[in-house]
Amino acid sequence: MALVGPRLRPVAAGTRVPPGPLPGLALAAAGVGVALLVHLAVPAVPMLTAAVVLGVAAAHTPWLRARVRGGCRPGLTLAAKRLMRVGVVLLGLKLSLSDVLGLGWSTVAMVLAVVAATLGGTWWLGRRMGLPGDQPVLIATGYAICGASAIGAVGAVRDSDEDDAATSVALVTLCGTLAIAVLPLLHGPLGLSDAQFGRWVGAGVHDVGQVVAAAQTAGPAALGEAVLVKLMRVALLAPLVAALVLTARRRGRGAPEGGRPPLVPLFVAGFLAMVALRTTGVLPAPVLAGAGTAQELLLAAALFGLGSAVHLPTLSRTGARVALLGLTAWVIVAAASYAGVLLTT
Repeated sequence: MALVGPRLRPVAAGTRVPPGPLPGLALAAAGVGVALLVHLAVPAVPMLTAAVVLGVAAAHTPWLRARVRGGCRPGLTLAAKRLMRVGVVLLGLKLSLSDVLGLGWSTVAMVLAVVAATLGGTWWLGRRMGLPGDQPVLIATGYAICGASAIGAVGAVRDSDEDDAATSVALVTLCGTLAIAVLPLLHGPLGLSDAQFGRWVGAGVHDVGQVVAAAQTAGPAALGEAVLVKLMRVALLAPLVAALVLTARRRGRGAPEGGRPPLVPLFVAGFLAMVALRTTGVLPAPVLAGAGTAQELLLAAALFGLGSAVHLPTLSRTGARVALLGLTAWVIVAAASYAGVLLTT
C-alpha cells in the first residue's frame, strides 16, 4: 500500500503512480540553459529559436526519446501551455501605447493591412491545401502576429491539438530563422534606407528575437524602427484572440463542459494590463529589464516543450504541404510589408 496525492489517498501495491510535472520541467529548464549557451556562443541565433530546435532534437535523441514521451511529458506539456501564457503576459511590458502612436497613423494602417493580408491569405491557403486540424489558423497567426507566442496564445483559446501547435511552431521558427540570413542580403538590392529596412523587417519577420537579429545588421536606426513596428503587430494579439473566442462561442468550441469561453482570456487580460502599466512609465528600467529576461526564459521553456512534441515521421506525411504553405506565406508577408513600407515612407 502506498500513499499519493495531496490527501494521501491509499494506492494498491503494484499500481503505477502517474509521473508529476517535475521531471519534464527540469528537462525544459536544462533545454533553456543549453539554448542560452548557444545564443551566447552565436548571437545571431535567438535563444527562442535554439530552444525549439533543442526540443525537437530531444524528442528524437535515442537515450532521451523515451523520457520525453513518458515520464517527462506532463511537465513538458505544462511548460508548453502554462509557461507560454505567463510569457505572453510579460510580453506586454515591451509595448507602450505612446511608442505605437508615435509611429504615425500611416504606419499603423500599413501594419494593419499587412497583418490582415498575411492572416487571411495564409489561413485560406492552408485550408485549400487540406492541412489538418488547426494548422492553417495557427500558422497564419504565427506569420501575421508574433511567431510562436501568437501560436501558443491562439492554440490555448482554441484548445488546439498539441501536434498541430508543435508543427506550426516548427515551421514558423524555421522560416523566421531563414529570414535572419536572407533579409539583410536584400537590403541593398531593394534600395531601402536603414529606417525603411528596419520597418520592413519589423512588419515581415515573425518573432521579436528574430526581428532584432535581422534588423541589427543595418545599425541602430533600423533596429529601433524594426522593434516599434514589430511591437505594433504584437499589440494586435489581443483583438485577434478576442475575435477567435467569439468564433469559438458561435461554434461551441474551446469551452470545457459546454460552457462559454471568456471573451478575453485571463492571460490576454494580463497582457493588456502589462501594456497599460508600461504606458504609465512608472516601472524603472531595472524592473523592465528583469521582466524581459523572465519573459525570454519562460517562452524558451514553453518552446522547448512545444518542440519536444514534434514527431518528424508524422510531420513528414504533411511535410510537403506544410513547407509549401510556409514558403508561400513568407512571400506574402515579405511582399505585403515591402509594398507597405514604400507607400508610407
